[in-house]
Amino acid sequence: MNEVQGPTPAGTSRPYRSLAEALRAHRIPVENHAFIGAVTDAVGIISYIDRGRYIEALRREGAPLHIGRTYINGFAEDEQILVGGRALPLQPSEGRAPHFYVTQPSALPSATARRTGTRTSGARAAAKPASAPRQPKATPAADRDYGVCDVCFMMKTPSGGCGCD
Repeated sequence: MNEVQGPTPAGTSRPYRSLAEALRAHRIPVENHAFIGAVTDAVGIISYIDRGRYIEALRREGAPLHIGRTYINGFAEDEQILVGGRALPLQPSEGRAPHFYVTQPSALPSATARRTGTRTSGARAAAKPASAPRQPKATPAADRDYGVCDVCFMMKTPSGGCGCD
């Protein structure tokens, strides 16, 4: 997981007034907003800064978090983040070596995609409408007969020629 470090490409950094403003500005998927809010509440964020490709969330204690479109990076190895009563699975970061990251829900494979072929309780598969019987493919018209050459006995081409011309 590589991420670009430092200020915005223009060389500037601007603070955001709120997490909601930062998430809107970076076009973070809406389905991740509640998750990100729960994580930032759990670790104690004091401010948010625009860093171009990610939002830098400054903590009261510890390394700042980098919030991207699909990840939150900057956790310590021994840190345990509880969201919804469940500890988040932390993975080692490639771009910030001693730190760890967590993947946001929109980047994870959906639960329905993992359960292929199963039905939810009470749900019935929609019946397919009966389709009309397939018509056989139209066969090409019989090969046209352009005649046979009197000399070589080969079939003549549409232009009237043959192999002996």
